[in-house]
Amino acid sequence: MNKLYIGNVSAEASDEDLESIFKQWKIPHSGPFLVKTGYAFVDCPDEKAAMRAIDVLSGKVELHGKVLEVEHSVPKRQRSCKLQIRNIPPHMQWEVLDGMLAQYGAVESCEQVNTDTETAVVNVRYAARDHARLAMEKLNGSMMENYALKVSYIPDETAAPEGPPSGGRRGFNARGPPRAGSPGLGARPKVQSDIPLRVLVPTQFVGAIIGKEGATIRNITKQTHSKIDIHRKENAGAAEKPITIHSTPDGCSNACRTIMDIMQKEAVDTKFTEEIPLKILAHNNFVGRLIGKEGRNLKKIEQDTGTKITISPLQDLTLYNPERTITIKGSIEACSRAEEEVMKKIRESYDSDMAAMNLQSNLIPGLNLNALGLFPSGAPGMGPSMANVSPPGAHGGCSYGQGQPESETVHLFIPALAVGAIIGKQGQHIKQLSHFAGASIKIAPAEGMDAKQRMVIIVGPPEAQFKAQCRIFGKLKEENFFGPKEEVKLEAHIKVPSFAAGRVIGKGGKTVNELQNLTCAEVVVPRDQTPDENDQVIVKISGHFFACQLAQRKIQEILAQVRRQQHQQQQPKSPSGGQPPTPRRK
Repeated sequence: MNKLYIGNVSAEASDEDLESIFKQWKIPHSGPFLVKTGYAFVDCPDEKAAMRAIDVLSGKVELHGKVLEVEHSVPKRQRSCKLQIRNIPPHMQWEVLDGMLAQYGAVESCEQVNTDTETAVVNVRYAARDHARLAMEKLNGSMMENYALKVSYIPDETAAPEGPPSGGRRGFNARGPPRAGSPGLGARPKVQSDIPLRVLVPTQFVGAIIGKEGATIRNITKQTHSKIDIHRKENAGAAEKPITIHSTPDGCSNACRTIMDIMQKEAVDTKFTEEIPLKILAHNNFVGRLIGKEGRNLKKIEQDTGTKITISPLQDLTLYNPERTITIKGSIEACSRAEEEVMKKIRESYDSDMAAMNLQSNLIPGLNLNALGLFPSGAPGMGPSMANVSPPGAHGGCSYGQGQPESETVHLFIPALAVGAIIGKQGQHIKQLSHFAGASIKIAPAEGMDAKQRMVIIVGPPEAQFKAQCRIFGKLKEENFFGPKEEVKLEAHIKVPSFAAGRVIGKGGKTVNELQNLTCAEVVVPRDQTPDENDQVIVKISGHFFACQLAQRKIQEILAQVRRQQHQQQQPKSPSGGQPPTPRRK
């Protein structure tokens, strides 16, 4: 990102003129100026020099009566979803900036760039090219608090060519690091972890933490270089309110320590005599690893920090509240040390899960796993990371075709005794599950009085299938329908056109054997099936969750290939008798 484009260059300007300006403003460059009619290019030795040239020269320095415009030089193929926005008012709040950016589309990341200027600079990645293009058109030159915003593309080395993907896959795109309370707060270290610190505080102390006209909370964000969200409107009337802190691990710990000090002082001032423990909220996915085998990890933290730590029971969890409460009792100093150790373990678990999901995203084609919300950044109140992700079936949902992804039907077989757990009291659980996944979920009637299995009919696009089946597998494990050391393995049926069954099996069973070796699932196409009224036959898939998912996606890939070939064969031939010309890519 060190090559610069210099626009609005006078026809009289020469490379010596431009070199003189760079020398005058002490801006280094690592190559000659390439001067064209009305514009020029030059390379800078590093990003810092390039940013200084943009900040100092663009819109401010004249050459032969024309004010130069300087920005990053970005080849068209790399003009994808990434923008740089400069000249942001120094005291503008992140919430205001987030709202402004979200008007033009889903924002995947927004990171502050450290510069020497009074105004702030951010790099923004939108979820789609069209969103970035619209933001570029609308924001460039627009006024914010008497500051004219400057927006330009920045190179996106990962950018794919425009147009529909051809057999490609989307990887897992995590949202960028959280940011400080205001863009103009000055230089700060880059955030190392994408997971925030979540704490519960007694409602009566929220006012003291915020301070008069927000002065106290602004001071905390400034001193700790953090972004702090106090969820005052959540759980109206509740005795405790959640606070989410986005920063580096050190920034989170410093902000947490400051909040504990404020609560302690307020307790003394208001003669509040009860002990105020530190309560951390953590996603249930990570708690087992925090506790450790036979509780060893938790015991070690207690011994090393001189604290007493308890964790809320599993029974308190719901589909939409996957967090456990970790209560730490001890002195403020001891609680602060314990918080560092607890969050260190949670971040390690999170990073491990992210790496595993990255791997799965490469294995399972046709899915945008970033949209699935399987990790805590997608849970309610866990920060903005997933807030702008499109629901299943919306744009960007699947990478294997244009428009809405096709709906699929999967029959998943569960133990008959588990039906009540899946349906829930008065059908609440299955309704929540259906809404969460974006799928239709129904339990088929039992086939006989002694049936040991029941069929769950799931209808929805690939991401909805993934989410619904994931929750069903997880629910069966949570409700102890499988032993503590036993992996949940279920059987799923999908229907395929009878003429495509041979493609799934392959010559001499080659394809189905490769499927089983690749996915670790058992894949069976029963012989001598009679096709149903829609001329379809059943493919049976058995295995653990990811094995089943991978097998389903691979089979759907085969079916998509069959449909494409059929479509091509049905295309009318050109008058000359040859094949119709292949449409040119945009």
